[in-house]
Amino acid sequence: MPSAKVLEAKKAKVEQLTEQLQGAVSCVFVDYKGINVEQDTKLRKELREAGVKYTVEKNSLLKFALHNIGMDQFDDILNGTTAIAISTDDQTAPARILGKYAEEFGDIFELKAGFVEKEVYDKAGVLALSKIPSKDVLLAQLVGSLQGPLQKLAATVQAIVDKENAA
Repeated sequence: MPSAKVLEAKKAKVEQLTEQLQGAVSCVFVDYKGINVEQDTKLRKELREAGVKYTVEKNSLLKFALHNIGMDQFDDILNGTTAIAISTDDQTAPARILGKYAEEFGDIFELKAGFVEKEVYDKAGVLALSKIPSKDVLLAQLVGSLQGPLQKLAATVQAIVDKENAA
């Protein structure tokens, strides 16, 4: 039986995880077995730059925290080595970055599952999310697609004005 001090520390950790998960807009669980220190350092740096919190957590503590927020769908994947990536502002950043690494490293780094805005995704769903470009890229694509027709319209209007001025 664990001591009262250890139990209190675990309860505090579960409470902290619960708060992080409640504030998350997206979260991805991965099995990280087999990646080396260099790969892990590179991964953590990229996640940190994207504003994603990445930690390795005990499956039992994660299970309690997920149950606290009403998400018991992840019980089946909480086994083996589990790391969790949480974003509070970008819905696709954890999936996008971790999906890239899962493709690069193959069997030694595997996506397990995740959620976006309380919508649960399995491994295939998280992989599909990883293909979605970042919000900034999507906005740039939107502006680019709107800019072309507007430039043509402006050129057409200018041509009409020039034609009328010449006549």
